[in-house]
Amino acid sequence: NKVHNCCPSCRYDLGNIRCLALERFAESLELPCKYHSLGCHEILPYYSKLKHEQHCRFHPYNCPYAGSDCSITGDIPTLIAHLKDDHKVFKCFGKQFCLHFEAFQIGMAPVYMAFLRFMGDDSEAKKFSYCLEVGANCRKLTWQGIPRSIRDSHRKVRDSQDGLVIQRNLALYFSGGDRQEL
Repeated sequence: NKVHNCCPSCRYDLGNIRCLALERFAESLELPCKYHSLGCHEILPYYSKLKHEQHCRFHPYNCPYAGSDCSITGDIPTLIAHLKDDHKVFKCFGKQFCLHFEAFQIGMAPVYMAFLRFMGDDSEAKKFSYCLEVGANCRKLTWQGIPRSIRDSHRKVRDSQDGLVIQRNLALYFSGGDRQEL
C-alpha cells in the first residue's frame, strides 16, 4: 500500500502481477481442518481446505428451529439435547426429527407452512419420507415429502415452499372459523 503499486527503487509501475514463489509455497502447505477439535483429522492442501470445511461431516450444526433466535451450534447429540430442552424434537426409526410450523407472507397473502427437518445430513434425510395432514369439516390437505436436513436453513426451506403451505383463511376454516389460529 505504501509503494502505490510502484517499484520502491526505480518507481516503475508494477502493474497487476502475482508472486509465483508465494503461490507455489501456498500450494505446498497442508493444514488441518478447522473442525479438528470436533473430530476431523483431515490434513488438506491449502487450496482445497475451504471446500472441505464447507462439507466436512464434523462441521457444527446450527439450531434448526424456525423462528427462534437461537445461537446454539454443535454436533447432533448437542443439538438434540438442546431441542429436547428448549424446542420440539421427536424420535422415529431411531432417528431424530423436528416439525416446524411457522407463519409468514407470500406477497401480500398470510400463510402457514409446516415441514419436517431431519437431524443430520441431506444424504441421510433422503432415506425417509413423511406425510402431513391438516383438516376439519370433511376437508383435508395433505403434503408428502422428504424431510429436509438441518444443514438447510429454515429460511431456505420456507423460500422453496417445500412443505405444507396453508393460506390463512383456510387455516381459520380448519380451526373452526372462530378466528382461532392453528
